[in-house]
Amino acid sequence: MNFRQLDLNLLRVLAAIHRTGSVTAAGKTLSLSQSATSNALARLRQYFGDELFVRSATGLHRTRLCEQVAPAVLAHLASLEALVTGVEAFDPLGSRATWRLSLSDLGEMLFLPQLTAALRQRAPGTRVSNISVAAPAVAAALEAREIDCAIGILQPPHRGVHAEPLFREQYVAITAPGWKPPSGRRGPSLTQAQLAGAALAVASPMATFHSSVEEMLVKLKLAERIVLRARHFGALPELVTGSDLLAIVPAMYAASLRGVRTWQLPFAPHYEVRLVWHASTARDPAQQWLRELLHELFERPARP
Repeated sequence: MNFRQLDLNLLRVLAAIHRTGSVTAAGKTLSLSQSATSNALARLRQYFGDELFVRSATGLHRTRLCEQVAPAVLAHLASLEALVTGVEAFDPLGSRATWRLSLSDLGEMLFLPQLTAALRQRAPGTRVSNISVAAPAVAAALEAREIDCAIGILQPPHRGVHAEPLFREQYVAITAPGWKPPSGRRGPSLTQAQLAGAALAVASPMATFHSSVEEMLVKLKLAERIVLRARHFGALPELVTGSDLLAIVPAMYAASLRGVRTWQLPFAPHYEVRLVWHASTARDPAQQWLRELLHELFERPARP
């Protein structure tokens, strides 16, 4: 393949079909007719010597070569877009931007109210949407500009994806106010032996999920004490106040709750909550403003 023989306009067609999964839809986004888009796809196939997209009963499927080439094309086109549009200053008071974040259910409860209040004051014409993306798909969503950034226990090992720390967190236990350890002295912390006599509840959200709670319990030989696995942290406070369950949750979340008792845990793992974004938005003034606001609202110094 000779790069000099490639019409670079065809790369915009490749990116659009990859993003929309449809020749017709790609043509509409580029203001091209279906025949012109089909002709461009034919030229791309001839140049790469590959079908790139294969039709099936469920739509277009990308070939292995397409999956190798298209993400890089998308990233470079986004970088060019950011470079061209980045020369304009961002005016938050006059902006009509729609911010697209990816937050877990817990992140939505902890971060979205404060962020929304700040946006209503500083950028009242903007809108915000939480587009929950599973952790393994965050990098691809950022690259495709489906989301602007994500906050969570994330560090995608993908080129072009940046992760900036906001704060370090650890897990604690919550119970009903009158709950007592099944054995031993009652204090602010629980021992491994006391946990071994408790009925445990944990949450395993799909977005920004990680397995450190389960790993901690396996390490302490307590995994068999889990009697309830919920999909959302929001269900745990009512579950513990109405039963003898002990739930394991992030300390920041526990601090926001009322009507529960909080206990420190032995060997509780620390983890880092990060703001994750794509390098293609590095020079975009609007995206820079949003990231600075998120740092201002949620960044906390590391505790000794």
